[in-house]
Amino acid sequence: MDDDKRLEAFQAKIDREEKIEPRDWMPEDYRKHLIRQISQHAHSEVVGMQPEGNYITRAPSLRAKVVLLAKIQDEAGHGLYLYSAAETLGITRDELLEQLHGGKAKYSSIFNYPTLNWADIGAVGWLVDGAAIVNQVSLQRTSYGPYSRGMVRICKEESFHQRQGYEIMADMAKGTPEQKAMAQDALNRLWWPSLMMFGPHDADSPRSGNALKWKIKRETNDELRQKFIDKTVQQAEVIGLTIPDPDLKWNEETGHYDSGEINWEEFYNVVKGNGPCNNQRLTHHKRAHDEGAWVREAANAYAKKQLEKSKVA
Repeated sequence: MDDDKRLEAFQAKIDREEKIEPRDWMPEDYRKHLIRQISQHAHSEVVGMQPEGNYITRAPSLRAKVVLLAKIQDEAGHGLYLYSAAETLGITRDELLEQLHGGKAKYSSIFNYPTLNWADIGAVGWLVDGAAIVNQVSLQRTSYGPYSRGMVRICKEESFHQRQGYEIMADMAKGTPEQKAMAQDALNRLWWPSLMMFGPHDADSPRSGNALKWKIKRETNDELRQKFIDKTVQQAEVIGLTIPDPDLKWNEETGHYDSGEINWEEFYNVVKGNGPCNNQRLTHHKRAHDEGAWVREAANAYAKKQLEKSKVA
């Protein structure tokens, strides 16, 4: 079968809503797109542990500490699922990490902003994980089998993360005036970076065409962002916080909220490595990776020893 016929059969399989599996033929551009997207997703899960990890020892109660620990553990697991899914596309974990450390691969821009206090941990759970759920629920139907199946498990855990953050914000919003002010300040600072998580407007997102055609993505950046805005504005109203957008208003005609323009100059500046915490986050990841080399070596040596024992038995 020549490449044109293979491509035709590949697209027909996707159009029939059948999953593409690792041993199936796929266009090289499809494989590259998936590696880029899944690896960015994996890197985001792991790097995203950093701003929350700082608060394990500073959580305001034992319950808050336990819940935060569970959430951070989940994020590590999500990274593992996603790195494993990426490896089915013919790239190694070492190569994925080399791309991250070398600046070739990216992670979500939101993790290059600081968490200044406990209210920020609530805002991260509510807004960042809330935005992630909107995006990832759609990805449960992505066309690549390993990615789709991994997202089913991840989405169940992300919904817990979002509730954890919203609970923190709700408790602070009904607390003292100072606590409510902290919650509002966290919302003010993280609202716009959360909207940037969905990526550029569709007209400025050149990869969206093939991603939608191949059903890697099922909805556009702007559609997903609108879903997040509509849902989150109502959640803010329930707990008495104000979305920091003077242009925000309900549009009866469309049935959605109209919102102000995002500062895309800030977004691209952060993506290029010039955000408040870009250097800090990547330096920490590199150091942790280097210092953990002995653990990986020991684990590999133990696995090899166990394999040799099983062959003798």
